[in-house]
Amino acid sequence: MTIIDAHTHLWKKQDTWVDGKRILSLKNGRSIFMDEEVQMIPPFMIDGVNSAEVFLSNMNYAQVGAAVVVQELIDGNQNSYLTEVQQQYPDRFFCMGMAWTLDEAQVAHAAGLKGIAFPGHRMQQSLLTLMPIFKYMEENSMVLSMCLGDDEKQIDEMKEVIQECPRLKVAIGHFGMVTTPSFRSQVLLAREGKNVMIESGGITWLYNAEFYPYPSAIRSIKQAADWVGMDRLMWGSDYPRTITAITYKMSYDFVSKSAELTDEEKDLFLGQNAFQFYGFKNLPELPYIKNMSE
Repeated sequence: MTIIDAHTHLWKKQDTWVDGKRILSLKNGRSIFMDEEVQMIPPFMIDGVNSAEVFLSNMNYAQVGAAVVVQELIDGNQNSYLTEVQQQYPDRFFCMGMAWTLDEAQVAHAAGLKGIAFPGHRMQQSLLTLMPIFKYMEENSMVLSMCLGDDEKQIDEMKEVIQECPRLKVAIGHFGMVTTPSFRSQVLLAREGKNVMIESGGITWLYNAEFYPYPSAIRSIKQAADWVGMDRLMWGSDYPRTITAITYKMSYDFVSKSAELTDEEKDLFLGQNAFQFYGFKNLPELPYIKNMSE
C-alpha cells in the first residue's frame, strides 16, 4: 500500500508571537505556547528542532513514502528551512510556504516551494482579501492548503475562492474540523470544484478524548465519504504534535486495521488520492522491519 501523509509540520525553531502571546522552543520537546509551557513534541527531540531527518526516520519506520509539509502561525515562518528541505529531499517532501502578500507568494514560488498554507482559522480578515495570491497560485500550479474555523463564517468565502479559481488545487485541512458544527459544510466544499480535497491532519487530536483506535474518527471518515466520495479524502497526521500522545504509525494504522473500511477505501484514503493530487513520483520502497520485541 502506498502511504502518503497530507498534513505535517517541520521547523528549525519556534520563536514567534500570536495574538500577543509567546511561542518559543525550549528543551526536551517542550515549548512556551501562548505563554504556557507545554509538551509540544516528543521528549526525545531534546533540542527543540523538528527536523526533516528525524521525521524521515519516523516515515521510514512507519512505511510512509512521502509527506506534505504545511505551515501554521504558531510555528513562525519556516520558508527558509522548508526551502532547504524541498531541495534536499524532493521525492519525499512537498513543502508549502507561508505568504500574506502577492510579493511573498512570488518569492516562495521562486524558491521552489510547492504551495502555500493558510491557517485560516487564525485569520481576522476575509479570505477574499487573499484573492490575488490565490489567482497567482492557480496560474503557477501551486497547491493551496487551507484550515478553516470551527464555525460557518468562512464557508461562503471559501466557495467563492473555489469558483473564482477553478484550476486551483485546494486541500481543506483538519478534516473539516470534524468534531465541530462546521464539519459537514467544510467537507461539502469538495463538491464545489473538481480540484478540492479534504485531508485529515489533526483528526487524532480532535478525537483525543476518545483515544486509539478512534472508532468515532472511522465513522466520520465513512460519513465524509458518503457526502463527497472516498476519492476526495486524504490521510494526514499533523506530525509531530500528535505523536506526543501516540506513535507516528498509530496515527494511520487505526485506519488500516479498521474492519469498517474496505481495502480499496483504505488504499485511496491512505495514499493513492494524495499520490495523484500532489503529483508525487519516485517513492521509495520501504519494507517492513520487524520490531525487536515481536
